[in-house]
Amino acid sequence: MEWINQNKILIVGLGLIGGGYAKALSRIGYDVYAIDANPDSIGYAIDNGIILDGSIEPTPELVGSADAVIFAIYPDRLVKWIKDYQQYFKPGIRITDVTGVKCSVVYDVQAILRDDVEFIAAHPMAGREVYGVRNSTERIFHDANYLVVPTEKNTPEAIEWCKRLGKLIGFRKVSVLSPEEHDKAIGYVSQLTHVIAVALMTCNDNRHLSDYTGDSFRDLTRIARINDEMWSTLFFMNKDALLQEMNMFINEMTKMRDLLQSDDVEGMRAKLRLSNYRRSWFDDNKKEGK
Repeated sequence: MEWINQNKILIVGLGLIGGGYAKALSRIGYDVYAIDANPDSIGYAIDNGIILDGSIEPTPELVGSADAVIFAIYPDRLVKWIKDYQQYFKPGIRITDVTGVKCSVVYDVQAILRDDVEFIAAHPMAGREVYGVRNSTERIFHDANYLVVPTEKNTPEAIEWCKRLGKLIGFRKVSVLSPEEHDKAIGYVSQLTHVIAVALMTCNDNRHLSDYTGDSFRDLTRIARINDEMWSTLFFMNKDALLQEMNMFINEMTKMRDLLQSDDVEGMRAKLRLSNYRRSWFDDNKKEGK
């Protein structure tokens, strides 16, 4: 195997993303096992060849035999999991995650982690408006970005190991950010966009709008079908960064409202031209595979 010398991978949390990792790693020949509190998820994954075996509990045998561990659980649960079960880890292994916030998680995990285990954080920028292993697919990774989020405690070898994981399961681009850079960027490109989508859906209760809408509204509100437990956790765990981005957006909306209110056609057109120009950065980046 090109990623690690041994091939037994344990995934903790067999939902949409954990299931996608399991499918990708199983397909290319790794022996994948999983832990998930839902016995139906474990049973489904075994029956469909997504994992070789699994458990609803972190048993010493299952955790202790893993050559690498991928955590796909809510960020507020990760620190407790490490506290409770890290004694089972095989000496010298590396662990990683998929959580959407980093500053409030990574430093705490690294502070309590055994010296012979290395945690290198990551964030797959992929998802769908459905949940669970039954809806998982590795295809969501293939046109997506993968973020590796090291700290000064991480070794160069672990950073490269985590980057190879992203490439191995098919992410389009792999980037490296500090936890602070990550949380600021995610506050804008992910969390703010979800806040906007939710606000669009909650500011008007006219049921008949669904009869009149076009693609623009559907595209803007696609992510408003949201997991309230997970996303509220992410919002509050990245509160300061998200508030900054929300205030920036409110200020920009106020400027556009004022342009409209004052009949400033040229000012409005200038805003639209700036939007068009900046949106082209994303199109060019995707087209060139950067």
